[in-house]
Amino acid sequence: MKWIRERDALIAQTMAFVQSVTGKKDDVLRPGALSDSPAATVEGVVLEAVMAEIKPPQPPPQPQPIQLSPPRASSEVRTEMQARIANFRKHQERFEREREEYCAETLTKLRAAIRDAPGPLAKK
Repeated sequence: MKWIRERDALIAQTMAFVQSVTGKKDDVLRPGALSDSPAATVEGVVLEAVMAEIKPPQPPPQPQPIQLSPPRASSEVRTEMQARIANFRKHQERFEREREEYCAETLTKLRAAIRDAPGPLAKK
């Protein structure tokens, strides 16, 4: 039967591949081994060889816990917010004061320039 020979040849090729991948040599592929033993035994040997090379899955490593700062009391949060707001207000007041000073200085310079400028109807 031709299909039996084809099956045996396929099993032999599979065993050769397994041996080339694993680097192990078994007596299964010795000449005449397929004709001496039933196909089920050869398939069982192939299955055992493949299963011997399959490593069981390793469990994933446990993640490290994240270090969190301890929760703050609401009074601490409130105090921090009030301090930040007060700091913000100080900055805004400083900016307002600097703008007013710049505007007053610029107007003073402008008025002085207008006062000192010769008039358009100046006599010659």
